[in-house]
Formats: sequence, structure tokens, C-alpha cells
Amino acid sequence: MLPVAFQCFNSTGDTTDFSYGTVDFNSAGVYRISNTHNELFVLGCNTQIYINSGPPGRYPYSYYTGCVAYCNDSRSAKDGACAGIGCCHVDIPPGLTSNWMSLASGTVGYAWSHVDQEFSPCDYAFLVEKGNYVFKADDLTKMPTTQTMPLRLDWAIRDSNINSTGSMYSCAQVTNRTGYTCVSDHSECVDSTNGPGYLCNCTSGYEGNPYLPQGCKNINECARREEYPCNGECHDTEGSYNCVCGRGYQSDGDPKKSPCNPKFSRTAKLALGLALGVSFIIVAILSTLVMLERRKRMELFRKNGGKSLRGVTELTIFTKSELQKIMGKDSEFLGKGRFGNVFKGTLPNNTMVAVKASIKVNKETKEEFTEEVKIQTKMIHKNILKLIGCCLEVDVPKLVYEFASNGSLEETLHRRRHPLGLNLRLDIAIGSAEGLNYMHSNAALVIRHGDVKPGNILLDENFTPKISDFGLSKLLTPEDHNSNNVVGPLPYIDPVYMNTGRLTPKSDVYSFGAVLLELITREENDNAQERIKKFCRLYTEQGSARAMYDKDIATAENIFMLEEIGKLATDCLKEDVDGRPDMTEVLERLVILRRSRQHGNTQDISDHRDDITANTPSGIDINEATSAPVSGPSTPEFSQP
Repeated sequence: MLPVAFQCFNSTGDTTDFSYGTVDFNSAGVYRISNTHNELFVLGCNTQIYINSGPPGRYPYSYYTGCVAYCNDSRSAKDGACAGIGCCHVDIPPGLTSNWMSLASGTVGYAWSHVDQEFSPCDYAFLVEKGNYVFKADDLTKMPTTQTMPLRLDWAIRDSNINSTGSMYSCAQVTNRTGYTCVSDHSECVDSTNGPGYLCNCTSGYEGNPYLPQGCKNINECARREEYPCNGECHDTEGSYNCVCGRGYQSDGDPKKSPCNPKFSRTAKLALGLALGVSFIIVAILSTLVMLERRKRMELFRKNGGKSLRGVTELTIFTKSELQKIMGKDSEFLGKGRFGNVFKGTLPNNTMVAVKASIKVNKETKEEFTEEVKIQTKMIHKNILKLIGCCLEVDVPKLVYEFASNGSLEETLHRRRHPLGLNLRLDIAIGSAEGLNYMHSNAALVIRHGDVKPGNILLDENFTPKISDFGLSKLLTPEDHNSNNVVGPLPYIDPVYMNTGRLTPKSDVYSFGAVLLELITREENDNAQERIKKFCRLYTEQGSARAMYDKDIATAENIFMLEEIGKLATDCLKEDVDGRPDMTEVLERLVILRRSRQHGNTQDISDHRDDITANTPSGIDINEATSAPVSGPSTPEFSQP
């Protein structure tokens, strides 16, 4: 790092400060400033600066080099431009031993005016390694006089004491003389290219330190194929290597440069040509099949709504090959959905998922399918089954969901017959109500599920309910209720919707009432309409439907709670839509039931029943209430209450 030479002026053009930039770094004359790696820069306006070196001759020095920089005003110089306007640069000759600059702009004959030149108050000159400096117009006013620049030096053996004449030896003069430094076997002398003197190198085939005895070692060229090519069999030798073609091969030249080709007979050549021809045909066929398969996947992607779904940021779109990796070779069969089988899968991060067939998409159903997917991506809630992604490069689109390890509520109630206590059933009802309430409470766009039933309420490993299967769901504005093409399963469907085609959030409330009824009776809804009518009639006539409760939970201490849940179910199942509670009220009533059960206080229900039924604020914080811990252990309740 060497300093910059500079000369600064005041407004009248007089010199106020200067420096030739010299540093005594080379008093022994060993180093030369590299002419191949450095260049000279001159910065300023109306200035000429040069550098000189070499022994005297006709002039005091052997050579002079520099350049002239000129500016008309403060706008003349441009960033990155160094061709004479505010900046110039030139290559330097070899042999330069110092960085002393001649500031010619202040000498006689070169006294160019610097009066009122505030846009360039100083001139600068410096040697710098090529590529390490790019001119900026601000440097004319802002470059500090303490600036240093990096440069590179050349060196050589330049001991003048070796030669009695006082001059430095070249290789021709120094070999075999006392003090000769190329002492290693397999070393050689090389004349310096920048000034007098010489260097030592290891000869070809060797590497190491030529200035030490035995410093040059043999190179194993066969281990360095990039540096020492061989197209055949390589054999290392002392200081070199041999390269020959293997048996049955030959080269048209040196195998180090030319390839080794098989020695083929005419028959072999014909066989090879035939094999190559067949191979070409096979490759062409395979390439065509691959292209057709790619084209088919692209067409399926487009047909299945890929263009519309590609912009859904919450959705991961899996390729066909990615889906195959997720499902694996022997994916576990989980069950049969409405449109196809459901299989267990594993994501690359080992997360378990469920892969489910969707509807077969065509021109008529594409909008229905993409709407279903968009609905699900908009719903992020702990009680709604999360849609992770989909695959559209298949005949029937596949949907990838989070995995619910305990299957559906329908399977738990009627197939596997888990011994569910009342507390757990109440938790399942509350979680399901929270999910539906979230769907109904969207301020901008209300979502009607349209297919609420136990088979569409899935349970995870902790028996947390997850509302699923949105194939019949619709995004409707608060004013829009008609959805004639949505038809749910008959046992759970709202009779008002069946008769009018009018789908509202309270259609889901009716279906949820049927689910509540199934939770406390554990009877399947094959004969749902008759059973619903019987249950509601018993409540109307007798104020109770105790005979229909599941005997596993119909104990004396549970009867009051069951009656309250039954009363809520009958309210949900009213034929008068306006008489039904909304999901917010349903959730509030269930939460109060759980809270009263936890504290053993049935009076809490009585205190709030009138407020809730009238759909007026009861002062209950639903978020606080639903987050209250359930009494007992955190694992699912299987024992009798």
C-alpha cells in the first residue's frame, strides 16, 4: 500500500501543499513495480503528472511516462470515465523501482492556471494494481491526501556482490559461480523479465522449492489428469509420464492429446453401427414418450384449474412425481371418500398427511373444484382440517390434508365404539361448533359448509375435532343464500333447504343439531328424520328424552347435562329457521355447560340460559371460556364419568 502523490492550490492558484508520494521501500533495488499488473492514474483539472526511472543517458532518466487531465468546469468529469477529462491513466514500462511523481503542473513551462478552480482544488497521481480503482468525479474534491493504493511488486535474485563489475548477473553469467541460488537437483535458472537478475524454477515434471537442496520433487502426473491429460493408460516416470492406449485401442496421434478409439474390424463396425442405430431409435421413442407424458401432465394441470390455483399463495401445488414420493410404493389405505379412496402419505419432512381423491374435473366442474380448494385455503383454524396442497397433473385431482389419526366421529361412535365419556363428547361438540362458528363469522365472506355430519368431523391423536370435506361448501355474501346445486346427505339436511333451495348458516345449525343428537344417543342416523321427530316430540310433550340417551353415559350425575344438550339440539332442529340459534349462540351454550360441569355448578346454566336463548350478550368471553382446561388428564377421556 503506497501513498498518493498530490498538489493542492488556493483560489489564487498558489500551491498550498504537496507530496511526491515517495516511500523508501526498495533501497536494495530488489523489487520492481510490476508493469504487467499496475497502471498510473492522474486525477485533476489542467494538470500533467509523470513518473520516471532508469539510468541517465541523453536525459537524466531512461524513460518518462504520464498523462494530462483537463476539465472545463465542475460538470466535465463523469463517474467511470478516465480518458482525459478529470482523469487519465496509462500503462507503465518495466524497470520502475520507486513511486516518485513529478508534479509538472507547477513547474516552469507547465504552469497551467488553477485560479478559482474549487471544483478541483488538488491534483493527484498514484500507481495502483489494475482493477483496484474506478474513477469517481467526487474524488476531485473529496479524495483525502492520506489516501493509499495497493500495487504489486516483482522480485528477483539481484545481489550485485556476485559480479565483480558491480552489475547484477543474468543466468548466463551466474551459473556454476559461487553464490548461485538454484541449488536443488532438477532446478533451472530463469532471467528476470522486469529488470536485471534471475529466478529459480523446478524443471518440468518437478515441483517444490528450487532454492533448497533436494527441494524439487517428482510430480505424479497421472494423479493430475486436468493438468497432465491422458486419453489412455497413464504411467508415472521420473520427471515425466507415459500415456499409451489400452489393448484393443489406438490413437491417431499422441494419446496425451488425441483420443484412443477401439480397433474395430469391419464386422465390429457394422455391429456397432447397428447397435447405435437401434439405440438412437429407442432414445427417440423414449424421448417422444417423455414429451407426450409431459404434454399430458401440462394439459391435465390446465384442465384441473392449475392456472387459477397457481396464484393461491397458501396452497402447495405438488407435481405428479412429488405426489408419488409422498404416497410411497405401499401407501396405507385409510378409507373411501365421496369421490375416491383416501391414502396415508408422508411429506419430505416426515409429516403424516392424508391424500384424497377429489371430483373429476371437466369444463362444467372446474369452477366448482377450484372454488372448493380456494374455500379451504382461506380457512385457518385448529378445528378445521388444513388443506396442505394438491396435485393437478393426474386424471382426478388429489388433495393433500393434515392427518387425523383417530379417523371420523362416525367411525369412533359406531364402528370402533370407543368408550367415550360425556366430557370428551362435550369437548368434541364444542370444537366442532368453534370450527363452524369460524366459518360463519367471516365478516367479508360467510362460508356455508352444507354437509355437516359425523363422517365429516375428523379426530386427531388428542381427539380434537376437525371439520372436513368442503365439497358441498359455498362462498356466499351475507345477502346471497340461494345455492340450488348444493345437496347434502338426507339424514342431516335442513328440511327448509330441501324445500326451498335456500342455504343459510342456519342450515348448518340444523345439521349440527342432528350431530349433537347422535353424540348423546349414539344411534346412527339411518332413520334420522323419524328419530329427530321422536326426540323433539318427547322434549315438547315430556320435557325430556331420557329413554333415547346412550346408556353408557345416561347416569344420574349426567342426566342434567344430557337434558341441556338435548334441549340445545331441539332448538337447532326447529323447522322455523328464525327460531334456531346461530352458531355463536350454540357455542356459548356448550361452553357454559362445560364450565358448569367443571365447577359442579348447574346454577350457572340457569343464570345464563335466558340471556343466551334471547340471543343477547351474556357477558361471556368465548375465547377465554373455550381455552379453559378440561378437568382430569390431558389425554382423551375413555373411562366412565
